Amino acid sequence: QVQLVESGGDLVQPGGSLRLSCSASGFTFSRSAMSWYRQAPGKERELVASIGNTGSITKLVDSVKGRFTISRDNAKTMVYLQMNVLNPEDTAMYYCNVYLRVGPGVNYDYWGQGTQVTVSS
Repeated sequence: QVQLVESGGDLVQPGGSLRLSCSASGFTFSRSAMSWYRQAPGKERELVASIGNTGSITKLVDSVKGRFTISRDNAKTMVYLQMNVLNPEDTAMYYCNVYLRVGPGVNYDYWGQGTQVTVSS
């Protein structure tokens, strides 16, 4: 079965950095685009970053451009989110996501359990 396991969340001071990791299994990782989402208390879940299956194409939400980088290691079936110059607005639960075809014309979003990032002095 599909499993996504996030790690790396922590309490960090404003201006600090964190690297989130997502270990993926149960599907053909090297053929799948991957994404990171986040959800802050009282807010909707939002897409933060996506990366194509080869890693050559990445997309970031405007609010994190220049600060966050998404990358992947297909040999290790891992996807990463390097977060620099963190600010309190980045505080949220961060989720790893993959959107897979599960049948003819049927697709499904898979999620990890999330890892908490708190930016506070």
